Amino acid sequence: MFSISTLVDVVRIPPSMFNNDLKKAATSILKEKYESMINSELGYIIMIMNTNIEPTGKMITGDGGTYHKVEFDALTFYPKLQEIVNGEIVDITDFGAFVRIGPTDALLHLSQVMDDYLRSDVKSGIILANQSERTLKIGSTIRARITAVSLGKATTMGKIGITCRQPFLGTDEWITEELKKIESNQKDNDKKEKIKIKKN
Repeated sequence: MFSISTLVDVVRIPPSMFNNDLKKAATSILKEKYESMINSELGYIIMIMNTNIEPTGKMITGDGGTYHKVEFDALTFYPKLQEIVNGEIVDITDFGAFVRIGPTDALLHLSQVMDDYLRSDVKSGIILANQSERTLKIGSTIRARITAVSLGKATTMGKIGITCRQPFLGTDEWITEELKKIESNQKDNDKKEKIKIKKN
């Protein structure tokens, strides 16, 4: 889930940046510190926006920089369990596929693709189902449900697991097929109901 969080911090403006615009200098320092960081409460910090810096800073003895309180907005992505996400397959492996969701990749294990025997062709970048002959390939877009989230520490990328083994998940083509089956079954049921009514 994407969201915008308002955060407060103190930035040190080094003497080398004193000639720069104060807001631009603070934003540059915040971007370097926060962007691409993983926070256990916020998730993936994607972008820093709307920096408001106190113009009057503090100095510490023996330090040539100035310290300023800042308030800023951060665009974040926090993957939540059971959340439905859309993504693009970016890699096929022997054990499944990696799907780009937001700023990171989630693992779609072979066992979580569908109820069918699957095989991965890593060289061709494709996963093929034996019975249904459905395929997944690099570049395919899918809808999936998040089943596991482990964000870990700021130094690691975190791990996300997803599944397509539920109704109305998978590629757009699979979902369209499921909807057509339901529509067809509904029409059959309506016909049977009309026949029953006529007989009575």
